[in-house]
Amino acid sequence: MTHVLVVDDDATVREVVASYLRASGHDVVDVPDGEQALDAMRRTRADLVVLDLMLPGIDGLEVCRRLREDGDVPVIMLTALGAETDRVMGLALGADDYVTKPFSPRELVLRVDAVLRRAGQQASPQDETLTDGDLVVEPAKRSASLAGRPLSLTARELDLLRFLVSHPGRVWSREELLQEVWGWSFGDRSTVTVHVRRLREKVETDPTNPVRLLTVWGTGYRWEPAA
Repeated sequence: MTHVLVVDDDATVREVVASYLRASGHDVVDVPDGEQALDAMRRTRADLVVLDLMLPGIDGLEVCRRLREDGDVPVIMLTALGAETDRVMGLALGADDYVTKPFSPRELVLRVDAVLRRAGQQASPQDETLTDGDLVVEPAKRSASLAGRPLSLTARELDLLRFLVSHPGRVWSREELLQEVWGWSFGDRSTVTVHVRRLREKVETDPTNPVRLLTVWGTGYRWEPAA
């Protein structure tokens, strides 16, 4: 049974979300603020966190940042309608997904299950180590390294890197990447944009002048293999 931590200062939202998640087979702990969320994580590490960004005291963005400092637990953000800046910031801090309020509890449960499924995927025997110059991606170990140094990647960043390195030279639109990497048939394309930017910061010598993860203007992105 997976352990999910729900963080929201609205008691009704916590009750409804926790009820649907429990009905779906998850063990749930819910708390009303950021301080209690961090305390709960220190006591029992969750498999996934559903995190509202508008929290009293320590806000959701700061909670997300601290969670990322301590590991790669998947995070699904709950954001207010129209709060694009917060969504982008949350994704930049490493959140895996977001749901905009008001939302369907059933949709949230589907998102939780999808993120957990991806986070828990084990590589099959056919998933061989990928090498591109000094970049090494090891799906079986859920890790990657550059010039012998381990890369600090979130689960989603690793999935994106693995997919792109597996398909060198092909141009992928943001819609295609949402489908292939996120498993979404629809969604906010800025999610891809933010993750590409974060990935460039980790695999490019000069992220402002990339030579590996290239933008094909008006189309999408292409992984350029090392010479």
